[in-house]
Amino acid sequence: MTLSSFSAPPRRVLLIIGGGIAAYKSLLLIRLLAQQGIKTRAILTKAGAEFVTPLSVGSLTEDKVYQDLFSLTDEAEMGHIELSRQADLLVVAPATADLMAKAAHGHANDLASTALLATDKPILMAPAMNVRMWLAAPTQRNLAQLRADGVRIVGPDDGAMACGEFGPGRMAEPEAIRDAVLAFFALRERPSPLAGRRAIVTAGPTIEPIDPVRFLSNRSSGQQGYAIAAALAEAGADVTLVSGPTALADPTGLTTRRVETAREMLAEVEAALPAEIFVAVAAVADWRPADCAERKIKKGNDGPPPLHLTENPDILATIAAHPNARPRLVIGFAAETDQVMAHAQAKLAKKKCDWIIANDVSGAVMGGARNEVTILSAAGAIALPEGPKAEVADQIVAQIAAALAD
Repeated sequence: MTLSSFSAPPRRVLLIIGGGIAAYKSLLLIRLLAQQGIKTRAILTKAGAEFVTPLSVGSLTEDKVYQDLFSLTDEAEMGHIELSRQADLLVVAPATADLMAKAAHGHANDLASTALLATDKPILMAPAMNVRMWLAAPTQRNLAQLRADGVRIVGPDDGAMACGEFGPGRMAEPEAIRDAVLAFFALRERPSPLAGRRAIVTAGPTIEPIDPVRFLSNRSSGQQGYAIAAALAEAGADVTLVSGPTALADPTGLTTRRVETAREMLAEVEAALPAEIFVAVAAVADWRPADCAERKIKKGNDGPPPLHLTENPDILATIAAHPNARPRLVIGFAAETDQVMAHAQAKLAKKKCDWIIANDVSGAVMGGARNEVTILSAAGAIALPEGPKAEVADQIVAQIAAALAD
């Protein structure tokens, strides 16, 4: 990255310094941002103040350091709502497990968490914690939720830790965080590549009722579809996300329509037309029970009752063959566990869409935080690097923007 290319007008960052040994790196980060003309104002948490002092932070920011949610003086001079919104970007470094959990679940019991909840600006987090805390299931769930909410993540790195353990959890180096901040401003300041274009994305599973308490479904978490919808919106597109049942919060900056069944999903997609871009990420149930019982089916002495299935509408093929409002770019996903490329190529031909994104889900992809895909089209194959689903989404959207720019 050429740092000199970012000599733009002053930009403002609100830096939230969490409690951890890595807090000392935040002091260098402030200096590195200042060298790029970025003005930093800081919130220092109570735990963060155990590692760096308000005097050292204030000396480098050349500004007041904010610490107390209930400070009469601070609230009179700069209310916490205004503080959270005057910056162009909020950076949390170090982002402790506690701060990530609070942000993921909307807690607001101190100045830092209140600022994160009250802001209407983008957020960048640099996680830092013990390797076991980082790998713990609750932290990974919180990470997935934060990514789905549009929070940018930088790091963590692998390495030796102050606790004596080794592995992922070290906060990214200040230079890497600076570069992530500069990349954000560079993206924001260049023209939006998809401005003025309409996009529809489907995400998550569908559920097909058997009776009032049972249904057919699958393991899709919706994370990849939500990430693609958010990336399209960030690129300037007017996005409608049609989502099956997920545990994810509605992404900001776009319209979300919630459905349950495949037939409901198709109806919402058709209602959202016309659009130039359609990305069918949802894991739509191929079949549904031919009849849904009005009451719970009870167990009997004759064993399980027969379950008669009928085929669901093929949403991808329907939109690809739409007689009046076929999008310019129709993209489907092929989630496969074996012969991934062969099955994806066959799906590309059968569905008559423009792209199929081949996705090997034989491992921990469905419900996991990372993915690796290959874009197939008549022009050939583009293999995208493995990474977090948000980064995979950014790569897919970059390819979409390039295709529509031709």
